Amino acid sequence: MNDATTPAAVRGAAHPMARGTTPDDGATTPTAPATPTTPTTPTTPTTPATLATLATPTTRAESATDTSASPGAGASARALDDLLGEGGGARPLWRRPALWVGLALLVAVAAGTWWWLGQRQAAAAPRYVTQPVTRGALTVTVTANGTLQPTQLVAVGSELSGTVARVLVDVNDRVKRGQVLAELDTARLGDQVKRSRAGLAAAEAQVQQARATLAEARASLDRFEDVARRSGGEVPSRLELDTARAALARAQAAEASARAGVAEAAAALSSDETNLRKASLRSPIDGVVLARNVDPGNAVAASLQAVTLFSLAQDLAKMTLQVNVDEADVGRVREGQKAAFTVSAHANRRYPATIARLRYGSTTKDNVVTYVADLDVPNADLSLRPGMTATATITTVERNDALLVPNTALRFSPDAARAPAGNGGGGAALLTQLMPRPPRSGEPKRAGTDTSRARQVWVLKDGQPQAVPVTPGVSDGRLTEVTSEVLQPGMSVIVDQASTKR
Repeated sequence: MNDATTPAAVRGAAHPMARGTTPDDGATTPTAPATPTTPTTPTTPTTPATLATLATPTTRAESATDTSASPGAGASARALDDLLGEGGGARPLWRRPALWVGLALLVAVAAGTWWWLGQRQAAAAPRYVTQPVTRGALTVTVTANGTLQPTQLVAVGSELSGTVARVLVDVNDRVKRGQVLAELDTARLGDQVKRSRAGLAAAEAQVQQARATLAEARASLDRFEDVARRSGGEVPSRLELDTARAALARAQAAEASARAGVAEAAAALSSDETNLRKASLRSPIDGVVLARNVDPGNAVAASLQAVTLFSLAQDLAKMTLQVNVDEADVGRVREGQKAAFTVSAHANRRYPATIARLRYGSTTKDNVVTYVADLDVPNADLSLRPGMTATATITTVERNDALLVPNTALRFSPDAARAPAGNGGGGAALLTQLMPRPPRSGEPKRAGTDTSRARQVWVLKDGQPQAVPVTPGVSDGRLTEVTSEVLQPGMSVIVDQASTKR
């Protein structure tokens, strides 16, 4: 075998620096001759695998660099590359990137599959939302809106026609009963009083005249009767006697008419004096002037509908709140119940009140039927004013130390909550939800928003819902009073089933 193909020759060609040659721009530098070696016969055959094992990337690079320096060494290097193939020898498995990328993708797919299966298994198990049973106070209320009014509101007008001479009060003035508020011009009314007094005097004079005539007629009749008694009826004649008697009767009638004339004149005088007094407008109550609609010099015309000149309110220390109670709540409202209300002027203050009257008459507006309730309101500090809009909360029921459960617990049913989850997934579930279903007449009705019909709640026992019988009582819309021999405070009742959709 040629020595150039032996391992020693290969190593000599692959390591030019060992021979003392250095590539430098195609030039060679002579060195001392190497010590001749005795060629040996290799014990193993020279194969491409053996050459690939002996050759390293550094050796091949140096051989390629030294090709221009030593033609023999370059030829040997080219022969080695031709033998090993372009790219050198095969790399180890652990140094191949494709292997590691494949392993990473396989691990990611396995982890995603494990997570997805775990989520499906967790979603398959039902999850329930619970709330604890409590014991405490429960208050049931009814809300109604209304306005504040004085306990008594009086409109003062005038029965007479005339001109306003004076106005003695203004708005917000406190007045007493009988106090003069305004006066009309009394000149014409005074003349009428004087005329009536003169007529009364004339009537009284007529009475005196009638009385004198009556006395004269009675005396004339007495003389005729005395003469007839003495003459034995001879004189006077019967005609003269009848005439005297008729004269007496006429005198008596004239005297009665004169007395009636006096009464008539006295009544006319009294009427005129009353009109004169009514020219002064007086307050009928103790209260406050809320409104004044007249000024001095205004003409007042009396008619069938009296004109309101003043509006008076009784003592504002006590007021009335009139609220409209809806027909759905009127059955729970009773006289004597306590209430509290707020007004916009004092939003942070709650005023107490008591129901004094619930009217039987209804009021219908926009097809809504309401009933008016009157509430007594103390107003010692006068912070409330007539006409204010108020929102009242009427306390209809109060319970202390009651066993309370959420209303959602009374409405919960495992069958209803399990129905959506049992429909499956995908397009079939969506199609089932969208398609209408016929009514199920044979299925018993479940409790809805009316918690008074519910007779059981559900608790968790060993992870499964179990029904507990209860007797519901009053409800405030959020909590309901129940009675049960099994249910105890602190126990958790199911109020909802968590959605299993992903």
